[in-house]
Amino acid sequence: MKHRFTVLDVFRGIFASLVVFYHMSAFSDTPLLNNAFIENADLFVDFFFALSGFVICYSYRSIDGSKQMTGFLYKRLIRLYPLHLLMLLVFLAVEGIKHMLAGQVQINNSLDNSVVTFITSLFLVNSIGFPGVRDIGWNMVSWSISAELISYIVFALGCFLLSTPKLDKFKPHVYFIIALMAAILIYRFTGTTRLDYTYNYGFLRGIIGFFTGTLCFYLFKLTYNRVIRWSLLFFTMLEISAVLLVVFLVLNGKEMRYIGLLFEPVFFVSVFIFAFQKGYLSLVLSKISLLEKIGRYSYSIYMVHTLFISIFNVFFIRILKFPPAAYAYLFIINYLVIYLVAAWTYKNIEMRFQQKLKAKNSYTT
Repeated sequence: MKHRFTVLDVFRGIFASLVVFYHMSAFSDTPLLNNAFIENADLFVDFFFALSGFVICYSYRSIDGSKQMTGFLYKRLIRLYPLHLLMLLVFLAVEGIKHMLAGQVQINNSLDNSVVTFITSLFLVNSIGFPGVRDIGWNMVSWSISAELISYIVFALGCFLLSTPKLDKFKPHVYFIIALMAAILIYRFTGTTRLDYTYNYGFLRGIIGFFTGTLCFYLFKLTYNRVIRWSLLFFTMLEISAVLLVVFLVLNGKEMRYIGLLFEPVFFVSVFIFAFQKGYLSLVLSKISLLEKIGRYSYSIYMVHTLFISIFNVFFIRILKFPPAAYAYLFIINYLVIYLVAAWTYKNIEMRFQQKLKAKNSYTT
C-alpha cells in the first residue's frame, strides 16, 4: 500500500488550530472562544499522538538493524528539534525582556520558567516529572514533543527487536501491551484514568496515544482490501458519526476527561475511518487548499502559537487596554499572524533541515 493521508493531515491542522484557540481562550471573554468545546480542545493533543503512531508505523513496519534504528531516531529528531530549539531560545530571550519590563508592565509568571525546566526542555525530557518541577514551562506545548520523541524511542526499540520473520507477527500484540502498561502506570501513579497530564506523566500519555495509533495501522492494513469496497454513502455516514462523537466528547470534556482513556478508542476509530479518505466529508476536506496548507504547517502552528498569543495579549490587552471581549475579532488577526509566522518557520526551519537531511542521505548512498 502506498498512501498519502491528506485528510488526516487536514485534521491535524484543524485540531492544531483548535489548540491555538484553546490557549487564546485564557485571555478572552467572548462566546466564540469561551465555550465548552474550545475550553476542552486541549484533548485533541491525544489525536496527534494517535495519528503520529499510525503514520510512523505505516512508514516503518520493520527496523532491521541498529544502523536503521539510529537512522530512524536521527530523522525524527531532525524533524522535531530545530524548531523546538529555536522557540526555546526565543522564550529565553522573552524571559529576559520580561524581567527588564517587570516594573512597567504586568507580567504573567504562571509558568514554571526555571533553570531546571529549561534544561529538561532543552533535552526534551520535560514530559517526565522531575523533583521540584511544579508545572509546564517556557514553550508550554513542548512537553508533547518530548512525549512524542520518547514514544519514537520506545517504538524504535520494539520494532527493532521484533523485526525478524519469527517475531514480526507479534508486533501488534506487543504494541498493545506497551499501550496497556502505560495506562496501568498512569493509574498506578495517579489513581485515576485521567489523560490530561503534561509535565509529569505526559510521556505515558504520549505512549498510550502513539501505540493506539500503531494498532490502528495494523487494523487498517489487515482490513483495507475489504473495507475499501464499502459504499461512498456508508463511508460518509461513518465519517459524520465519527466527527459527531468526537465533538460530543470534547463538548463534555470537563466530565469526560476523568475517564480520559475513553478518548483513545474514539481517536482510534476516527483515524481508521478517515485513513480511507472515501466519504463525502473526506472528498470535500481534501479539496480545500487552505486546509491542506494548515495541515502542512500544523507543527509550526503548534510550536509558535503560544509566543504570539502572549505577545498579542500584552500589546492589545495590557498596553492598549482592549477589553477581553475584543477577542471576538482579535482572534482572527492573532491566528492570521500565527499562520504567517508558521508558514515562514515551515519553509525556513522545518524544510531547510529536511532538505539538508535528504542531501546528506543522497550523498551517503
